[in-house]
Amino acid sequence: MSLPPFDHGAHTKYTEPPNVSWTLGQKIENTESGRKWLEGEEQGWQIINTAEDTPQLYPLMTSAIVPRPVAFVSSVSETGVENLAPFSYFNTVTRNPPIVSFSCRNAPRVKDTATNAKNGLGFTVNIISEPFVENANVTAIDAPPDFDEWTISGLTKAPSIHVKAPRVKESAFSMECDLFQAIDIAHPVSGEITATLILAHVKYIHVRKDVLNERGVVDITKYKPIARLGDISYGRVGDVFRLPRPVWEQERGKIEQASENSKRS
Repeated sequence: MSLPPFDHGAHTKYTEPPNVSWTLGQKIENTESGRKWLEGEEQGWQIINTAEDTPQLYPLMTSAIVPRPVAFVSSVSETGVENLAPFSYFNTVTRNPPIVSFSCRNAPRVKDTATNAKNGLGFTVNIISEPFVENANVTAIDAPPDFDEWTISGLTKAPSIHVKAPRVKESAFSMECDLFQAIDIAHPVSGEITATLILAHVKYIHVRKDVLNERGVVDITKYKPIARLGDISYGRVGDVFRLPRPVWEQERGKIEQASENSKRS
């Protein structure tokens, strides 16, 4: 399939939310985009029984649960072999203590990263940005356990403060982590350990000053993070809209009125 070239001129910008005039309790069909969205229901629904381990299940889930951030994990084995690999089953868990999680599938074998994460030497979780996504992607190769993915990545090792594993110098945001908990996921029927969930305690953060805004948080327009989609697809951050979270005390009157109107309708 022929694809157009990557658009290096595209950039992230902030916009209004999709339905700027939306009001409390307003039905989706009362917006133009909502009406168009609901038209898709006319084609019906497909039901998948997950107890039937069909080949469709994995690609379906990874194409639907999107976009997913990617943990680019640097670890070291007990014998000193360094490992670098991306994991898209990844997210933040809690602020206090700062915990992030990523999951390693045990197929076709137990991942080196899962084994290394349990050895007490620590590891780093790095965030991937557009300029080095190819470098990161190549480390997903199904290499043997004694192979060092750093050698084919073209990326630079930077020393960590707390853990033995290096961080990725090209990453604008890196976390040095200790293992908080490793949870082996056992299939409820077969008992087979199919994956390992790693809960990582973030001990140190390295963030480039040029991606921070005046409030000291990451500026998404400079950060250029990538996201994992289905199959071999990745996404970039396009337009970003801002949507304030409602505060009960500020919206209480409107909420109570909308609730009463909903009960009467």
